[in-house]
Amino acid sequence: MCHGVDQSGWWAEFEVKGVVQRMRWISPGQFQMGSPEGEAGRSSDGGDGELQHLVLLTEDYWLADTTCTQALWRAVMGDNQSKFKGNDVPVESVSWDKISESFLLALNALMPGLELVLPTEAQWEYACRAGAETPFWFGDNMTPEQVNYDGNYPYRGGGKGLYREQTVDVKALPANGWGLYQMHGNVWEWCADWLGPYAPGVATDPQGPPSGRARVLRGGSWFGSGGSCRSAERSGNGPGFRSDDIGFRLARGSSPRQAGSAGVAGVAAGSGATAAAPDSLARRAGRVVKKIFGMEENQ
Repeated sequence: MCHGVDQSGWWAEFEVKGVVQRMRWISPGQFQMGSPEGEAGRSSDGGDGELQHLVLLTEDYWLADTTCTQALWRAVMGDNQSKFKGNDVPVESVSWDKISESFLLALNALMPGLELVLPTEAQWEYACRAGAETPFWFGDNMTPEQVNYDGNYPYRGGGKGLYREQTVDVKALPANGWGLYQMHGNVWEWCADWLGPYAPGVATDPQGPPSGRARVLRGGSWFGSGGSCRSAERSGNGPGFRSDDIGFRLARGSSPRQAGSAGVAGVAAGSGATAAAPDSLARRAGRVVKKIFGMEENQ
């Protein structure tokens, strides 16, 4: 296995029974979570509203460059309940409970030391935006050539377009600037948090409410409208719920601080942190890769 750095930043891969998953290193930073009041499609409901507020993420983390594929799910679990079949399309029809109580336990047993989890909602939106403040990482509107959604329901007056009526391969559409594919559309993605209203003011490494009835879903899907795929769009469902438009993306928690976490000082130094970190932080990230993933560098 290998790791390396490219135009999108540091990456590292792990392999399970011949199935490779690439992870992207996300540096600490700060961003405006939620949406401005004038954004088209903005939800104002108190339970899942999009109150815009400053979030500080003081620790680096790793995020899968794609949603979990059916090939990876099958390699870990030995089965596949998805409606739309294919090795490289997202696994779907999986509940939050099944992921957390079965898949992650089995995967982490196969890969000791990785400690893979679901991302927090804040980690998800920070990575989705990749430094952008617009409704989508690529701008103010979108087309089916960029996102897999129901093209009969375009965003903000856009023209109607293709409705594929199913999922597509996880790398079929463009990645954002941090090397993450299809953060908008294709399948909703489970996050670790319970769904609840945002608190006003600055939030540092938010984890969501301590309890709730629904777990957070992010990103929109092949079945939804263009507006439901916005970076700030929030949804949720009970942890036992499953649907053919819901999947997930793996994350790994922050790196050990002694191995190179930037911490609060690193966040304060740059408000627009990107996955391509400053040289000193990137060098430390390389050491973290070697320590955690135990992989040979890709030359």
